[in-house]
Amino acid sequence: MPQLDTSTWLTVILSMFLALFVVFQLKISKHNFYHNPELTTTEMLKQNAPWETKWTKIYLPLSLPL
Repeated sequence: MPQLDTSTWLTVILSMFLALFVVFQLKISKHNFYHNPELTTTEMLKQNAPWETKWTKIYLPLSLPL
């Protein structure tokens, strides 16, 4: 049975890494990134719930008449 020739493995592996690096660099270069992102202030808007405009009374269990 013949021996497996591993003399070219280093060349194949290094060229694979080089090709993968080039492919990923090309993929990343296609994305548009914001150069100077600015902070935006997000203010919470007050939303009135229907029960906030009505008068409600909360009865505690200890305040009930006997």
